Amino acid sequence: MLDAADRQIIHMLAIEPRASFRAIAEVTGISDQTAARRYRRLSEAAGLRVLGVLDGTQLGWVDWFLRLQTTPGSADSIAEALARRPDTSWVRLASGGTEIACTLQARSPEQRDALLLRGLPGSRRVAQISAHSILHNFTPGPWREITCALSPAQLEMLGPSSRSPETPAEAALSSDGGAVRSPVPPGPEDEMLFAELARDGRASHAALAAALHWHESTVRRRMDELRRVGLLYFELDIDNRVFGMNVQAMLWLSVEPGRLDETGRALAAHREIPFVAATTGPTNLLASAVFRDTRHLYEYLTGELAALPGVSSVQTAPIIRTLKRTGSVH
Repeated sequence: MLDAADRQIIHMLAIEPRASFRAIAEVTGISDQTAARRYRRLSEAAGLRVLGVLDGTQLGWVDWFLRLQTTPGSADSIAEALARRPDTSWVRLASGGTEIACTLQARSPEQRDALLLRGLPGSRRVAQISAHSILHNFTPGPWREITCALSPAQLEMLGPSSRSPETPAEAALSSDGGAVRSPVPPGPEDEMLFAELARDGRASHAALAAALHWHESTVRRRMDELRRVGLLYFELDIDNRVFGMNVQAMLWLSVEPGRLDETGRALAAHREIPFVAATTGPTNLLASAVFRDTRHLYEYLTGELAALPGVSSVQTAPIIRTLKRTGSVH
């Protein structure tokens, strides 16, 4: 389990993912060496990682959520193949090990159709596919459970970003507060940079320059440009079990259209919900949920969730195994 210093390090990295160990030490009151040692221990024991992510929605790319029903005994190999794809994230096995849930970012209709119309349907091991376009993310920032460890005085040391972290879209606003800029699609060299940051979002500019054979100043300048236009942002990845949340589930809700926004915002405020989004399909609200145990899940389903406005039905699928989170293969 985590102690107070661990939680403060995680909270700080959720706000400033590339903060130096010196900065972490100053805010948390520990030494640079202790901060580095604790970070390494959290990486090994809790799967803590910082990942650089390309926000393709700024370029008009579309996020899809896929549910695949597979023949018995074939889900593992199909899920592993999906996890190896660079355009997928959050690949999970659910519902007794015969259902796969994952998200896919399609850069073009052609890429979408190649997978959804010709690739997956062509496999005899895939019995059924449902694909839902993600229309609106109600939880664009870090999970609230990991951002409650720093005191107001410590947050003040981090500056304005600690009080209202920018979403990628907000980061793309021009410096004078004008309209959102239109980012230029990343080129082949940028793709190499994103690949390195997807492996380690905290890699130093010097390490990135060595890996890419760029000048360090070029790396620094290009990362600043990509963040400024909202194409590059960073996410914190950590195993929910270190917070005592040992049961994961996917929830599909059918909500009255007129109350969809109200219900989505209310659901996003629940501590059990790291992610919730409006989608197309027979259900229109999708959520990822975490719980201490199955009793906590039952209490949530019959309590807070049941009290939400406009909900007509709920489907629940326990997650058995997570193969990929936010671009990282496990």
